[in-house]
Amino acid sequence: MLTGPEGAASDYVVTSPAPSPPDDAALLIARIAAGDHEAFARFYDAFSSAVYGLVRRVLRDPAPSEEVLQEVFWQVWRDAAQYDPRRGTPAAWLLMRAKTRAIDRLRSIRRREKTFVMPVDERVARSEDPAAENPAVTAEGRGTIQGALARLPEPQRRVIELAFFEGLTQSEIAARLGEPLGTVKTRARLGLERLRAVLGKARAES
Repeated sequence: MLTGPEGAASDYVVTSPAPSPPDDAALLIARIAAGDHEAFARFYDAFSSAVYGLVRRVLRDPAPSEEVLQEVFWQVWRDAAQYDPRRGTPAAWLLMRAKTRAIDRLRSIRRREKTFVMPVDERVARSEDPAAENPAVTAEGRGTIQGALARLPEPQRRVIELAFFEGLTQSEIAARLGEPLGTVKTRARLGLERLRAVLGKARAES
């Protein structure tokens, strides 16, 4: 695990075993800063396994872990000139960046999980649908949605409106309404189920 600065020994502190770096790792970074692709390939080969292992422990999912791995090494290529050997080893510098990226991605994933996803009618979503260019059809669709929302119980409708129209997350809605998060989640689930049923019936009748 990586930690922040501790004392004056290093600004890049690694408390878990760091990978065994090549003897010329700092020189490789200097060459990367000068645009040396061969040096970058050698640096990637030396450290990619350790970076992926750290990121995977944070995210626990291979797909985003592989994406973060590539982001970390793109950052190395772009920011190699910022490395200062007086502040720590190449391994510590690299793994600190990897941990920061992994935590940022984890927070992003959690934010998305807390955000509602509006059920999408594929026929409306397709831009090539001729009806999509018809203002009358668009207005009719909005009227259908508004009518469906009007048929929901007020607590459920309020939660869904805050999510879709104001872009609030479940946690933000709970804070806005002064309700427990669990209550908001339940209202959202029930409201979406009812909304889907109402919209599905309306499409079947049209």
